[in-house]
Amino acid sequence: MPSYLSPGVYVEEVSSGSKPIEGVGTAVAAFVGFAERGPVDEPVLVTNWTQFTQTFGQFVEGALLAHAVYGYFLNGGGSAYVVRVGGDPGQPAGQAARNGRFELPSRGQGKPLALRAAPAVPADQPLSVEVQEASEGGDETFKLVIRSGPDEEVYDNVSTRRGPANVVTALRKSKWVVAEETKAGTVAVPEVGVHPVVLPDERRTVAVDDYVGDTDERTGFSGLEAVDDVTMLCVPDLMTAYQSGALDLDGVKAVQLAMIAHCELMSDRVAILDPPPGMRPQQVKDWRLNVAGYDSKYATLYWPWVKVADPRSGRPMVVPPSGHVAGIWARNDDTRGVHKAPANEVVRGVLELDASMTRRDHDQLNPIGVNCLRFFPGQGIRVWGARTLSSDAEWRYLNVRRLFNYLEKSVLNSTQWVVFEPNDEFLWTSVERIIAMFLRRVWRSGALFGRTPEEAFYVKCDAENNPPENRDAGILTVDIGVAPVKPAEFVVFRLSQFAQGTELRE
Repeated sequence: MPSYLSPGVYVEEVSSGSKPIEGVGTAVAAFVGFAERGPVDEPVLVTNWTQFTQTFGQFVEGALLAHAVYGYFLNGGGSAYVVRVGGDPGQPAGQAARNGRFELPSRGQGKPLALRAAPAVPADQPLSVEVQEASEGGDETFKLVIRSGPDEEVYDNVSTRRGPANVVTALRKSKWVVAEETKAGTVAVPEVGVHPVVLPDERRTVAVDDYVGDTDERTGFSGLEAVDDVTMLCVPDLMTAYQSGALDLDGVKAVQLAMIAHCELMSDRVAILDPPPGMRPQQVKDWRLNVAGYDSKYATLYWPWVKVADPRSGRPMVVPPSGHVAGIWARNDDTRGVHKAPANEVVRGVLELDASMTRRDHDQLNPIGVNCLRFFPGQGIRVWGARTLSSDAEWRYLNVRRLFNYLEKSVLNSTQWVVFEPNDEFLWTSVERIIAMFLRRVWRSGALFGRTPEEAFYVKCDAENNPPENRDAGILTVDIGVAPVKPAEFVVFRLSQFAQGTELRE
């Protein structure tokens, strides 16, 4: 207490000590994969598609990260951390990065025109870009001559301004270079001259460690241990390495096991796993049971892959479903709450499914935890499953696992003030009261089962579970029990005939 030495009126600000519990966010995804550019092995927060393209570039041939993030935001995702792997941050400025990116020197004000080598370029052929004066003259037009060995492409009277002569539009026809998408009018006209493109001498084969990374060095998805607000983990470009032959199925399984281990270690996030591409119902069943065999309440599996329109060509392409599913989780949490199973929701931006299934196929896949995407006439493509990969019936449903993640983290984050407080009955009452108030709000939102709060949860913090020996050891114990709501996965209507005039019996 303060010391009062002279007569007078004094004002003191008094804290009640206890503080209400605030609910944490439940829908922050983390994506790990390959990008056109951007920082390597550094989690970067993006909140919309524009921020992603500004940092990591556009869609790239042979990479699925951008497609997954695009599907995430399209389906209702709000915030996401993106970790780019497989780059070379030590590359000298002015040389091509691993994807052959380079910038042409500019004549005046504005950003330099950025190009990159197309994936189809052969590494043993010299590639160069020559800037010449346009045949029709003009300060804002120029001519590009792109040479790959003895062959060349000529683009005359192109401009950095908006219109049909825009250089970005013109170079979409090129077999050897791709221009970075930029806002028209912000790029300067390049200087006249020949600019050789420095291609990497060799392309390093991606390995399991590139995805998994190291906790101490903050690389791969292991670096996400330092990011507390992540609740979902997706690695769509794991399948890119599998499709290219850089990883076999054992490598895929090793990365996915590491994803599961990461989520179980953090105990506040769930891994959204993709199956290998091109699988039919019996193949994905065999993969789930006999090859992968995962058993975790912190992981889910969605099948099949989905067909979307490739933004570069407009043609359909097949991508893994994890990015779209993560967006649906976020949308479901925003509109209904984390307690609602993220199923029976429309998948936005999908043209069709990569594989079809019958009811009998689904009967085989749902009990083993394969969450299927299905097409329903007049209702579109929907997520039709909400299970984890756990064999424990108590943690069968995804919404139960995510609800407990939400409750545990909310209580943990909002009760730090309790540490080093006097461990007496006043503290017990305060802690019991604030947790009960928080759970009452959760019950009112429909997340807990019971007609009254007493049926839905209990909180116990008293002398019985805090005996003298625990208090002497500096331990405060709070027992909390909740009754989560389970989804109505099987809806059964019982129909029968009864004679007119007879009473309906229960």
